[in-house]
Amino acid sequence: MNFFSRKFKPERPRPNGGKKRINLALQGGGAHGAFTWGVLDHLLEDGRLEIEGISGASAGAVNAILLADGLARGGPDEARKRLADFWRAASLGGNLPDVQRRAVDRLFSFIPLEGTPAGLWLNAMSRYLSPYDVNPLNINPLKDLIERFVDFDAVRACENLQLFVSATNVETGRLRVFSREKITAEVIVASACLPMLFRAVEIDGVPYWDGGYMGNPALFPLFAPTQTEDLLLVQINPLRREQLPKTKEEIINRINEITFNSSLMAELRGIALIAKLIDRGQLPRGTGPGEYRRINVHRIVLEGSKALDPNSHLNTDYDFFEMLRTNGKRAARRFLDAHYGDIGVASTVDLDAEVAIEQA
Repeated sequence: MNFFSRKFKPERPRPNGGKKRINLALQGGGAHGAFTWGVLDHLLEDGRLEIEGISGASAGAVNAILLADGLARGGPDEARKRLADFWRAASLGGNLPDVQRRAVDRLFSFIPLEGTPAGLWLNAMSRYLSPYDVNPLNINPLKDLIERFVDFDAVRACENLQLFVSATNVETGRLRVFSREKITAEVIVASACLPMLFRAVEIDGVPYWDGGYMGNPALFPLFAPTQTEDLLLVQINPLRREQLPKTKEEIINRINEITFNSSLMAELRGIALIAKLIDRGQLPRGTGPGEYRRINVHRIVLEGSKALDPNSHLNTDYDFFEMLRTNGKRAARRFLDAHYGDIGVASTVDLDAEVAIEQA
């Protein structure tokens, strides 16, 4: 058994109106996750795609669980509403209690409360103290916030949708992927647990940190339990930067981008290799024992702009969220206009060029 191959039970016919099936992979990336909100909003509004599976990490896991919750409880329109309600509440002008506001601000940042006296103090203290020192009671109100928006029983009962959330096992350094049946509010919080801001989240006695370290997002869980061979990656951490980072903030931001993309690059490299071996006839293609899936990779990427600097990861102003949402909707529209016909046919990402290793 491998992650690209499995013996499938016959698929039950679905009255999907001829929609094309697709899997979604949602990256984490702080406040920039509002771009993913916009992408999802347009895909749901467009209505030509049926989502079979979703994988998310960190803020991508938050988008993933909100999307799954809406689809489980009422379909695409409800999913659009759940996403919109969360991002409105998560904004600086939202109606969250102060303690939940601070939790969301931390979720959407690498350094909390940047530029404020409290932020400067926390930044200085973090050099000497860990979250175990400054938060001895282990208060993390993000769990309450997620529970306010998500009906986990409804999500776990939704058998027509595969859902996977990534977290990093602190003890082993390995990736832990939680499937839909095992996803709880604690799992979402664990997937978004940046270790310099929050204490590790324990699930069944095992401590977890942010899933982005080992799978941002994890792609392989989607291949076996779904029928589609098409994967749409919503990427909000850029692979390339044209300018050399020089300030402390720019350097930290670039290190984070590289670190949180490393696992993704490794998985894309594996997908490219499998596709190449299938095309050469060296591996059998199919869904039976010993056969391999040939994955078509598509991508919608958050393009850089003057508004997206290292500090914008922690911008929770609703106008900023709306700007990202608008950009996400526009990017999704452009993708569908250009590549809808390619879904189910071929990749629209040149993986050979994307994952090539530079030779000396």
